[in-house]
Amino acid sequence: MIPKETLEQIAAANDIVDVIGSYFPLKRAGSAFKALCPFHQEKSPSFTVNPQRQRFHCFGCGEGGSVFDFVAKYESVDFPTAARRLAERAGIQIVEEERSPGEDREVNLRKRLLAIHQQAAEWFHHLLMTGPEAKAARNYLRKRGLTGEVAGRWKIGYAPDAWEAFGEWASGQGFKREEIVQSGLVSLRDTENPQSDYYDRFRDRVMFPICNDLGEVIAFSGRVLAADPQAAKYLNSPETPIFKKGNILFGLHKSKRALIDKKTAIVLEGQIDLITAFEAGVQNVVAAQGTAFTEKQALILKRYAEEVVLCFDADGAGRKAAERSLPALLGLDLGVRVIELPPGEDPDSLIRGQGPEAFVSRVEAARDYFDYQVDAQAGNPEFATPRGKVKFARALAVNVQLINDRLLREAVAGRVATRLGMPLSDFWTVVNRSGKSSQSSQYAKPGAMDARPGPQIQPLAATQPIGALTLLALGDPDIRRWIAEQPWSPRLFEMEGAELLAKILDSEVSLDEPASVAAFSASLDEAGQALLGALLRERLPENRILAAQECWNAIETRDMARRREVLLARMRDPNLSAAEITEIQKQILDLQKLITDISRPLSPSGLE
Repeated sequence: MIPKETLEQIAAANDIVDVIGSYFPLKRAGSAFKALCPFHQEKSPSFTVNPQRQRFHCFGCGEGGSVFDFVAKYESVDFPTAARRLAERAGIQIVEEERSPGEDREVNLRKRLLAIHQQAAEWFHHLLMTGPEAKAARNYLRKRGLTGEVAGRWKIGYAPDAWEAFGEWASGQGFKREEIVQSGLVSLRDTENPQSDYYDRFRDRVMFPICNDLGEVIAFSGRVLAADPQAAKYLNSPETPIFKKGNILFGLHKSKRALIDKKTAIVLEGQIDLITAFEAGVQNVVAAQGTAFTEKQALILKRYAEEVVLCFDADGAGRKAAERSLPALLGLDLGVRVIELPPGEDPDSLIRGQGPEAFVSRVEAARDYFDYQVDAQAGNPEFATPRGKVKFARALAVNVQLINDRLLREAVAGRVATRLGMPLSDFWTVVNRSGKSSQSSQYAKPGAMDARPGPQIQPLAATQPIGALTLLALGDPDIRRWIAEQPWSPRLFEMEGAELLAKILDSEVSLDEPASVAAFSASLDEAGQALLGALLRERLPENRILAAQECWNAIETRDMARRREVLLARMRDPNLSAAEITEIQKQILDLQKLITDISRPLSPSGLE
């Protein structure tokens, strides 16, 4: 393991402009340098090198990072090799330090888990192609139009209808019990068994390997074959040391080049939909590991695409999935459109029945999300009433607020107001009264936020307060100490998305020292590096303590709002006694008061 101090020394000795300039010419553009991106084809330069931050970033394909990242990517080598080449270039000798026993175990476990998944994919695929017990699975895939060649390219497999077949096979391949259990491919028994304390998680299912963006198999999704009403149609691997569901996009390892070329990502629901589309030539496709996007998945997409086209089922569940995806997507200023498919069709059936052109035409005709929502309400009798229209306007206003870019937000607001048939000023009034209090009041009318006094949290804060708090901690050591001293600080680390913030609070990274940032980035996984790169392109607000407090208030307000919704749902229980109803009502009022108190503007002087 290369010591952190050595990495900082290597980064400090290798100016990123000099290093990249040794591979191809850079042209000065103001305080930065530009060139045609070496990682994708382009006609006008979008590849930028920032000498102050010692970072590179391509606004075309999304690649970016430190000098280590550039050498690793450009020369197709791993990080340690890139570090050694840069050290040799600067005449620095690397004395690697031994990892701790715990770190050794973690690294070795990851290698073994990747190995068991890769070998399991080959084993499942071999059973599908040759096993007599997999006949029903082969027939199923044939009916879905997936040939043996396609199954080979995607390593589709079959898990036999047995309780211990995989566990016995894995043990026979030399994998230890701990490795087999931690792979998530088996489940522990409830009772002790002297022969085996686990059983196969996947049984009698068609197996779809889930890969990271490097193409390494890290999990599986199994489609049931038997008509069992108690069995889940699709069963996924649980989260493991190498698989975090919210960090992965199915198919990205094959589709990322098409995403870059098209600048558009078509988001599908299922693996078969994606494979059918990809094999039919529609290759700028991904699928979320679930129905709604997480912030990390949106950040990954932002590296490759400028627009997202959602293709969820046309039923109520599909519409809700699209709505749940909005905060992550609109919060990064990604364009969002929605595909409408014929009733009873999905991408797989449409492509097989009418050809890929029919699906492509639906993609091209996909409407902007806000137009889609207005059209979906057009047939609702309530929409024709003034009260109904205002109610719907409030719902759309919440989504308009998610857009961080001011000009884009105002353009969308103008279009929505026109579609609703209401003056733009009235729509901004609805926004102000939509229950978002301090945030909504910024948008009373176009341009009002420019004249509004006081600090404004930059883009990540509006929909990603954890991200904004992370930016503040990254950019200001005083804020880092202030956050750590707050009584609410321990609660942060129980929340999703706070992993990078925890590492920053525990480090001495400084934005003023690019070498320190490069060394810190090297200690992160790919998702962490992507988030760090996004944060480094943000601006810090002027009053940082107030901004940090506002971030926490936004986090706590959301938490309280969720608790309030749970209580309101309980109120609908017809079996509640009068005393229980009174107690729940009291709790709801208490929560509402707390939410109101938190939403009041903060006094900067009271926080210094």
